[in-house]
Amino acid sequence: MTEKRNRWMINLVLILSVVAFVGFSVFPIFSSVLEVSKAPPTTSPSASPSASAQPKKEQLESQVKGYESVLQRESENETALKGLIEARLGLISIGAGDVKDVIPPLEKLAKLKPAETDYSVLLAQAKQQTGDREGAAQAYRTILETKPGTLNALDGLTTLLIQEKRPEAAIDLLQDTLKKAPQANQIQPNSVDVQSVQLLLGRAYAEQKRYDEAIAIYDEAAKAKKDDFRPVLAKAIVLKTQGKSDEAKPLFTSAATLAPARFKDQINQIANAPAPGAVAPAPTAPNSAPPTAAPSAAPAPAPSASP
Repeated sequence: MTEKRNRWMINLVLILSVVAFVGFSVFPIFSSVLEVSKAPPTTSPSASPSASAQPKKEQLESQVKGYESVLQRESENETALKGLIEARLGLISIGAGDVKDVIPPLEKLAKLKPAETDYSVLLAQAKQQTGDREGAAQAYRTILETKPGTLNALDGLTTLLIQEKRPEAAIDLLQDTLKKAPQANQIQPNSVDVQSVQLLLGRAYAEQKRYDEAIAIYDEAAKAKKDDFRPVLAKAIVLKTQGKSDEAKPLFTSAATLAPARFKDQINQIANAPAPGAVAPAPTAPNSAPPTAAPSAAPAPAPSASP
């Protein structure tokens, strides 16, 4: 239980610290639908889920047929490809579809719009969800070959490497990105968000329990941008994960002060959650348990609003 809580807290570093300010929102339902597709089905004693979902299923299936019909005539129709993906995701969300069905239209969109990296990121996420880790890694690397500062791809690939028990490869990737950032930003200004890459590197360190190195990189990021709540929050979470709640408390307060209003409640929830190793009291209300976080391999278990 302690290990699970530690990982929940570390994952929130990414969710609140990086994705919150990246702002990519193509198909925002994608990641949440992938999570739904992994969850076991639930039953309700008062209603029949299959009956209530039937009209929606028929509507979505009709949409799929319509978009497929358009694509038979115009195979590169971007609107139809997007609509087909969203309709198939809708079917997945009600347990009537398969993630693999969104891969072909995503592959086509990624090929048609190589400059719009969100499509390739979503393709990588879908491939990873179906167990095609090699295909997912290749999709991420393809993005990073031309746009090495793409945070969604860096996050996805480093997470994938860590899941494959290759943490040093993940850390090397991020360190190399930071090393090359000055030159990349000189050629194309702001192409690499140094602070956000530092946060990803800190997350990688923290997941390997290399806490001192994580804190050092967070301190460096905070020093470079004093009004950024993200490294302050990240450091607070790492300290709390280590059981140093007294040291973490003022940092949580500072992070909440610096953060945009839409993140303050979540920061306070993390700050008030039981410290790792502590015995949590029995909840007295339905909403008294700490929030849960989606796995970091899918960027979108996170606040989806753009800054």
